[in-house]
Amino acid sequence: MEKKAGQANFWSDQQAAQKAMQQLALLRESVALWRGMLTRTHEALEWLELAEMEGDDDVAGDVATELETLEREIEHEEFKLTLSGKHDRGNALLAIHAGAGGTEAQDWTEMLLRMYLRWAEQHKYHATILDSMPGEEAGLKSVTVEVEGPYAYGYLRTEKGVHRLVRLSPFDAARRRHTSFALVEVMPVIDDAVEIEISPDDLRIDVFRSSGAGGQNVQKNATAVRMTHIPTGIVVTCQNERSQLQNRESAMKVLRSRLYEQEMERRAAEQAKLKGEHVDAGWGNQIRSYVLHPYQMVKDHRTEVETGKTGAVLDGDLDMFIRAYLKSQVGKNGH
Repeated sequence: MEKKAGQANFWSDQQAAQKAMQQLALLRESVALWRGMLTRTHEALEWLELAEMEGDDDVAGDVATELETLEREIEHEEFKLTLSGKHDRGNALLAIHAGAGGTEAQDWTEMLLRMYLRWAEQHKYHATILDSMPGEEAGLKSVTVEVEGPYAYGYLRTEKGVHRLVRLSPFDAARRRHTSFALVEVMPVIDDAVEIEISPDDLRIDVFRSSGAGGQNVQKNATAVRMTHIPTGIVVTCQNERSQLQNRESAMKVLRSRLYEQEMERRAAEQAKLKGEHVDAGWGNQIRSYVLHPYQMVKDHRTEVETGKTGAVLDGDLDMFIRAYLKSQVGKNGH
């Protein structure tokens, strides 16, 4: 790639050249990282050999600490190999939809939103709410968030599926136990280099005033955008930006990702059909249960990983579930 980058006609196609340079920079960074760890390992082993010859316990202790650090770093880099999917390095669109259950499910949707925003904050990701639809009494009917940062999609794609909550209802005067469901969708943010053709003739765009809690926050002008893709029936709304143009751009970004995800699901379903496997395109069974009553437990049904620290999980401590699922997928589906 470096040889190609040095050729006279390399920059004749600017877009392709920029993409190649970005890929080259990532490869250089990866090679430098592994070579650096290899050098540190050789140096540590040389120091250890010297310390053993001279009987220097202090140096041997320092070397042992360095080797432990190296081991942790290598494990971290090996884990990154589970994030080798086409879009894993990029940004993610996270959508949460309340299931059946009215106010209970809508409150659960808002709880999940808070959990993912906390997770993003802990990982120094930038999260932007693109659209949200408030519930009648409390919570949210649905919400769409863009999460920006390295490997945001790679990590968050593990959260796709139905999430189940069991608790004593704060909305039930009799304080009975309720079960609520919410569906989490995760899509990669598709850049312009990926060919997703959207004809203007296939779009119906409506503008309306943003809904809000009232007061000064309610827009007097029609800035919210509802975009309908007529061939597929996909409807996207964005109302959290201040201008109609920004909402239109955000809606188009979400629509591109939804169309891409739909195409990927269609291809996967065709492959599975050829293999004779059953594909359920519906909500299916929950991937994770969050039980707050009569006992405290969060359990991931795909990996059997569970914890009693429900408060920590709802505060964004999700890495144990994410890592376990990613590791369980190594060797499957081309990973």
